[in-house]
Amino acid sequence: MLLAFDRLFDKAAFKLRIACNDDEKQEARRQFAERFSAALDVAGEMTMPPLPDAVMQDMEAAIEQLSPAQVVGYLAAIPLVQQTQEMLRMIAHRAAQQRLLEHLVSQADDRYGGN
Repeated sequence: MLLAFDRLFDKAAFKLRIACNDDEKQEARRQFAERFSAALDVAGEMTMPPLPDAVMQDMEAAIEQLSPAQVVGYLAAIPLVQQTQEMLRMIAHRAAQQRLLEHLVSQADDRYGGN
């Protein structure tokens, strides 16, 4: 999967006419690996063949077909997605706290009137 990332990174950089040095590319690869660590861990536990060349070519063609407006739209969406994920984490945490409180209340001994 990291090899596929490298290939697609190079394709995207070429399309956008952005020159990245090796350090910048390695940092992008590290960030990718960090963001997708769960998927990479699962893939590492399984015997998976490399992505077929036809699949890679389809993904490269998808990059090639992106319009400048689509690229800008994707870039603009990244911070919004990150913020949305954080808000969803907070909502899930609060919901879990509420369920825990409701569970504890349901377990309360009310034989003598409770408090």
